Amino acid sequence: MSTHVTPAGMLQRLHSGHPRLLATAADFDRLKQRVGTNPQLRDWQAALQKRAASVLTAPPSRYEIPDGKRLLATSRQVLDRVYTLAMLYRLDGDRQYADRAWQELAAAAAFKDWNPNHFLDTAEMTHAFAIGYDWLSDVWTPTQRATLRQAIIEKGLRPARACYRGEAGYGWWTKAHHNWNQVCNGGIGMGALAVGDEAPELAAEILLGAVKSLPLAMASFAPDGAWAEGPTYWDYATRYNVAFLAALESALGTDFGLSAAPGFARTGLYPLYLTGPTGIPFNFADAGKVTLTRPNLGYGPNRSPQQFWFARKFNLPACAFVQRRHAQPHALDLLWYDDRGDAGLPLDRYFRTAEVATFRSAWDDPQAVFVGFKAGDNKASHGHLDLGTFVLDALGQRWAADLGSDNYNLPGFFGAKRWEYYRLRAEGHNTLVLNPGPGPDQDPKAHAKITRFESQPDRAFAIADLSPAYPGQVRRGLALLDRRHVLVQDEIRTDQPVELWWFLHTPAAMAISADGRTATLTQAGKSFPVRLLLPAAARFTEMPTQPLPTSPHPPGQADNTGIRTLAIHLTGVTDTRLVVALATTNTTAPIVPLADW
Repeated sequence: MSTHVTPAGMLQRLHSGHPRLLATAADFDRLKQRVGTNPQLRDWQAALQKRAASVLTAPPSRYEIPDGKRLLATSRQVLDRVYTLAMLYRLDGDRQYADRAWQELAAAAAFKDWNPNHFLDTAEMTHAFAIGYDWLSDVWTPTQRATLRQAIIEKGLRPARACYRGEAGYGWWTKAHHNWNQVCNGGIGMGALAVGDEAPELAAEILLGAVKSLPLAMASFAPDGAWAEGPTYWDYATRYNVAFLAALESALGTDFGLSAAPGFARTGLYPLYLTGPTGIPFNFADAGKVTLTRPNLGYGPNRSPQQFWFARKFNLPACAFVQRRHAQPHALDLLWYDDRGDAGLPLDRYFRTAEVATFRSAWDDPQAVFVGFKAGDNKASHGHLDLGTFVLDALGQRWAADLGSDNYNLPGFFGAKRWEYYRLRAEGHNTLVLNPGPGPDQDPKAHAKITRFESQPDRAFAIADLSPAYPGQVRRGLALLDRRHVLVQDEIRTDQPVELWWFLHTPAAMAISADGRTATLTQAGKSFPVRLLLPAAARFTEMPTQPLPTSPHPPGQADNTGIRTLAIHLTGVTDTRLVVALATTNTTAPIVPLADW
């Protein structure tokens, strides 16, 4: 980012008139022409029209804080409605869309506030008003414009200014290194750009604060574009990050060098690599729960119009190719649409810092084998005690699953009780637990690295040193052999004997052989074998997907219906190698120490 930006210089090149956020009038004219000639864009316009039809007869959004903390659902509803209605008006000029957008905005303008104590709510509502004010500017009367402008200033920009000045107790996000930074700066920045010519001093101060704060979070994309908060929060963070950068470009002609942040040019590839052939992502951290039919992600990777922007900005046609196939159409999908084909990508990828590796047998085969493997940092925002966990797809099904997050409103969920909840503990993931008890079952401060990563046509693997999370030395290797077989190998050495648990969570039905050495998983008419290769005395067992008897079991947690747990339990362990093969067919690969992989 440029270090010579001053408040006086922020708005020198502000585009005169409206629209200027994300698109100009000329951009919308070109979009109308493209929609007229492109069948996919016409289908997406029809999808927006269908969505808008239900909005036209629905009452305007209301001020509701059902959990006593968040207005966020209302802010997001207003935002989605305004984008949909404003885009449809720009495409065909039908006044009913603009009139309904006014009802929505007028109702929210009359709210007592936009809940600045939970500033995401304020930022997303400001974003909604910025788009409504800017994209529909030619529709509004002077009185309507004044109403919207006053709401942006009083309920959005002035509370934000107090945050940038350090005068508000809810302004901690200005120094955050995670998604709150991008969402709050992005939404508020959009509001400042919308009213920049009418409230120049306030808007300039807001914009300067945003472009100085945003690099704190964008530094987390380095060096490979990964996002340690997981794929759901990748989407949330980049959606606002991109919208703000695109609005700076369209309104001011510059993003002040923000898009040059290390790793940002490659971050569009991150959700591609983290998503399996089932369409389900490697949903670690506080991501949505995976269902058997489709990912339940909310703001997840399958609704990421910023992928078109990444494709255009950084010449990543693969991002556009995937987004065209999976988009749940949004106004920005139409605006940023890119029709380029798949440029092809390597099958495997290791993302440093986030310490995630993924492997697959093919990109274009829905039956392909896919594995996501994670080391990482237990201190990461929204992180779980999940170092060493993995997910696995094959035969069009997810066999090893991540349960996702739990209810954010559970007592102490983001505080002292966080590690008491099953889905956030190591026992709720596909990893190891040593010496289970009532306390955290991995070191909450542990940061584990992937120490080796190799990708060859017939063999790809990663090895993680998980020792920081456990007593003793613990390493886990995960290999994809012949692009068909998956091997998970653990090596544990401790000074004192330990009790060891190995867990795999699956939505499949489970049958364990009489000798306890093979578990056959079945779902959707498909069968998938899991074989225990070492140690010779170990056995598989099926367990309920719930806390161990020695673990905390606070009330109100998700019940994990439909998920089964495959486990291995060993006692008195001081030096052991635990090897499990997960394969669509049998494998005879020799077992060798991780040091010889």
